[in-house]
Amino acid sequence: MNNLKHLLYNYLVSVGVTENTAKYINMIALALALCLFVLIIDFIIKKILIQVFSRFASKTKTNFDDLLVSNKVPRNIAHVIPFLIMIKFMPVVLYDFPDTENFVEKGLEVFAILLSLWIVRSVLNALKDYLKTLHRFKDKPIDSYIQVFMIFAWVFGIFSAIAIISGIAFINFITGLGAASAVIILIFKDTILGFVASIQVSINNMVHIGDWITFEKYGADGDVIEINLATVKVQNWDKTITTIPTYALISDSFKNWRGMINSDGRRIKRSLNIKFDSIKYLSKSEVDALKKIHLISAYLERRQSDIETYNTNNNINKELALNGRNLTNIGVFRKYIQTYLEQHSAINKDMMIMVRQLAPTTQGIPLEIYAFSSDKRWENYEYIMADIFDHLIAAVPYFSLEIFELPTGSSFASKDIK
Repeated sequence: MNNLKHLLYNYLVSVGVTENTAKYINMIALALALCLFVLIIDFIIKKILIQVFSRFASKTKTNFDDLLVSNKVPRNIAHVIPFLIMIKFMPVVLYDFPDTENFVEKGLEVFAILLSLWIVRSVLNALKDYLKTLHRFKDKPIDSYIQVFMIFAWVFGIFSAIAIISGIAFINFITGLGAASAVIILIFKDTILGFVASIQVSINNMVHIGDWITFEKYGADGDVIEINLATVKVQNWDKTITTIPTYALISDSFKNWRGMINSDGRRIKRSLNIKFDSIKYLSKSEVDALKKIHLISAYLERRQSDIETYNTNNNINKELALNGRNLTNIGVFRKYIQTYLEQHSAINKDMMIMVRQLAPTTQGIPLEIYAFSSDKRWENYEYIMADIFDHLIAAVPYFSLEIFELPTGSSFASKDIK
């Protein structure tokens, strides 16, 4: 080793080169030789490790080793041995330059920290990709946890590097940062908020990857495709991507449609507005005419018989339709809608089916349909709902009812104008 330190130096001095010049030439020559040797060793080890990992990965059933290769874990590990060689022989190269040796050694120690972080990051990325292939972890915010760990690792690495460069003991350096903690917290405010939000989102089971969420404040309406430390990415139905701050999930209100997806049906909740002046009592002849409607014929027979029996037993004067008990066209229509929904093949019969009358408005009396379609897929759901209301809108005139709509210019035009 001692002969290697002055391998070229002794020869140069013997041929008449000054000692100072010989030292520099000797150092440069050894540095070039060391760099060339390290590069060759690095290339060979990298090739060997990649081939070994690749062959091993092709023979195993798990895909974790494949992910290690794709995330460059063998490539990063291959740098370790050349780096150790560099540390071992650098004192030889800089034997005559102790000040420079001290500076280079600090630089190599800092590089050792960076290399360790690269290896840790590549392993964690491989672990993240592997966990995402497992069913029980598919909807978990793995990215957030990896990012949090790497943030702490990078902070620790940066502080260690600064401590090495400054020559201050790491413990003393960390202690001195206590006074600057407020500034550090301010700088990493969003990161801290995102970290806390990620934990709360995960623990409280608020959002999973793949959930359909609606977040009106941020214009998001679609599937969650990524949850990380700082943001949640939502792919909207028009294929655009909306980015939402992670902490907004716990500070603002949003709608998660997971409950509907996991349920047995998708809710239909829509109204028909009936005009006030089209509502009336039904005469006997009108009831008889409505008995031709198959869905409610048995109902009308039973109800008409009950009403006539009640009015007769109580001596009700039926010269006025208002007296006694009567059927109304809107009541019969409501029963028709209920029966129609109960027999509709696309409606889930095990979930609530209800037709209710809402409070009167300036636009008529709303008859609301409240039911659940068996098919939850968006396209099919819209088709089912449209099919139901196509039928009901067309059925309204059969009950001598009218749907309210705002008047247009043609509504005021006189039919007598020639």
